[in-house]
Amino acid sequence: MPPRPSTTDPQEPVSNEPRHTHPSRWLVVAGASLISTGLAAYEIVPASVTPVIRDSLGIGPTIAGFLVGIMFGTAVFASLPTGAVLDRTNSRTAMALAVLTLVVAGIWGWTAGTRGDYRSVIASRALGGVAYVVVWNAGIDIVSRASTSENRATAVGVFTASGPVGFALGQGTGPLIAHRFEWPAIFVAFTSLTVVGLALFWPTSRGLGSSSGDPPSVQEFGAVLRNRKVWSVGLLGFLSYSLYLFVNSWGASYLTTELGLSLAVSGLLVAVFPAIGVVSRISSGLLSDRVFRGRRQPIVLGSFGVAAPLVLVFTRFRSLPLLVALLLLTGFAVQLTLGVLFTYAREVVDSQVAATAVAFQTSVGLAGAFLAPIVGGVVINLAGFDSAFLLAGFIAVFGIAAAWRAPEPGYS
Repeated sequence: MPPRPSTTDPQEPVSNEPRHTHPSRWLVVAGASLISTGLAAYEIVPASVTPVIRDSLGIGPTIAGFLVGIMFGTAVFASLPTGAVLDRTNSRTAMALAVLTLVVAGIWGWTAGTRGDYRSVIASRALGGVAYVVVWNAGIDIVSRASTSENRATAVGVFTASGPVGFALGQGTGPLIAHRFEWPAIFVAFTSLTVVGLALFWPTSRGLGSSSGDPPSVQEFGAVLRNRKVWSVGLLGFLSYSLYLFVNSWGASYLTTELGLSLAVSGLLVAVFPAIGVVSRISSGLLSDRVFRGRRQPIVLGSFGVAAPLVLVFTRFRSLPLLVALLLLTGFAVQLTLGVLFTYAREVVDSQVAATAVAFQTSVGLAGAFLAPIVGGVVINLAGFDSAFLLAGFIAVFGIAAAWRAPEPGYS
């Protein structure tokens, strides 16, 4: 295994990253992660009670897929402009404004759902998608700024672990909240967690968030979009997010429809899929930083290599213990890639446009997240769950090929 080079390749971007770790680094990570956890729970929770929402609003599986997919669809279009703005402004302030936006979106969705106004619910979720993409891009930017190159993947991996924590929280508690308070309450149930996170994040992140030096020029911004390495890493994000959101969106419905489990039990079982990401995403950073000496490509190759056969055989088994084991292993494998992607994206460009590169990665990755629940609903409606999981397996196989050809930043 080749050592990481000590000199800078003139062909490679020059880094302006911090040389010293921010003194409150882990408090910054904790606060940002709490905000992101609440947002992720808000994001996925409709998937945990999809049959209830369908019965209440009289909608089919394809339309129901938009309840989750719309947030990712909004983020696809909002992410790149957000990254360009973050490279020119203060990410810390943007985080605070995003939390306030989520609170508004949650209250709006709750009142719209109570009235049975599906279109208004979708509009509120679109607003929540804007809050999500700001928190995600700004959070990665600030956590990266608080770290050095030796521990950045680990710190960012911890932050990205907030996603599966929130998904597990939403999947596991959504049916309970809907049963106790009626299903529209799911839209306001997790906003308080983001406010608590902001209360921790705001004082500990003082001094972070503002870019040093001149803002990137239009030419530098365009160079990000023309960078083949950026597109290569973006493809990995598209494929991994497609797998992740397909299982999260339709796993509970599969267990309820095909195996006859109750909605509450199905939600708790599927919650293990994102929950294992807490271990997986943190492990990916540690493995990349420590075991592979800063290399990223081996992580994503192994991720897709393990996930592909597991997804392909998922619907062939009926044993609950075996299905839970498959969910755990698949969730771990898929989220290894998600743990390193955003560090990966920063490292293939100059740090001056790092937030733009992360935003591009978010946009392309979330395009997969947007399409997966909707396409999954169409395939399930036309051909059933077996065909849908088979398609997801082929996506993972394609991921192996894409990971094999992925670049390795910092190596000649």
